[in-house]
Amino acid sequence: MNCDILIVAGLWNSGPQHWQTHWERKYSKWERVAHRDWNAPDRDEWVAELDAAIAACEGRPILVAHSLGCMLVAQWAQWAHAGSPLKIAGAFLVAPSDVEASSYPVPANGFAPVPMDKLPFPSTVVASTNDEYAAIERSRAFARAWGSRLIEIGDAGHINGDTGYGPWPEGEQMLEEFCSTLHP
Repeated sequence: MNCDILIVAGLWNSGPQHWQTHWERKYSKWERVAHRDWNAPDRDEWVAELDAAIAACEGRPILVAHSLGCMLVAQWAQWAHAGSPLKIAGAFLVAPSDVEASSYPVPANGFAPVPMDKLPFPSTVVASTNDEYAAIERSRAFARAWGSRLIEIGDAGHINGDTGYGPWPEGEQMLEEFCSTLHP
């Protein structure tokens, strides 16, 4: 895949069987945004860490986010991007977690409310119809509000290693198609 990728993992940093980890090993030039604390996310801290990772990129990266990472991208777009000279090419957002739902497993620490403004860059949301961390109706609402293309992949749980999405070649193909629509 010939595009600059910045991996934006969610809560607990996507384990060893997660598709983000598989893809990161496969494409050695891809970087993962680092966070000081993966277990107790703080919006302001995570936004600053994402902003620093984008600043360290040579070009305009494509953000490949999962779960809370999707909310981080939306928060960055709302809070940091407005006054930041930093630019990204687009965002591929998989299984956005609903941090306002009672099913969210940790305190949201500033991630709620969910930003519902149009994202200032192209984006795709990939959602499951039975995600334990976001009802499909909420995923659809996020995609509509953000101006994202929505891809529903059926009953896929939280689209992570625990639900059988390890290497996930179909997701890689979706990302390739998304990358092909972006202008460098």
